[in-house]
Amino acid sequence: MNLNNKRFVTLNNRKGLASNETVFQYYQNGKTITGSYKGGAIVEGLIVGKQIGDNKIQLLYQCLTDQGELKAGQSTGIVLKNAENKLELKFEWNWINGTLTAGHSEYIEIE
Repeated sequence: MNLNNKRFVTLNNRKGLASNETVFQYYQNGKTITGSYKGGAIVEGLIVGKQIGDNKIQLLYQCLTDQGELKAGQSTGIVLKNAENKLELKFEWNWINGTLTAGHSEYIEIE
């Protein structure tokens, strides 16, 4: 499954900063994934990663929050297609600076 030029919003992210106001834009060239995100508590965010299986990805991400905090994290996720033929992302993630908290998040493709 390819994430090139796909946009997502948050479905579930109880412990994270991303909310339903945060929009993620992904690009994919071969196995290389890049992207950006902003909205809600995120002023600006960047993503770099790779596809490591048919539907598995690894990402590193960093952002500036609306509180002026710089955050960085990592995640491993799966890409699924739902019954409405939209892509969904499901991640296990953790921050690698600051609070070092971890969590689970889910995202759905938007037009």
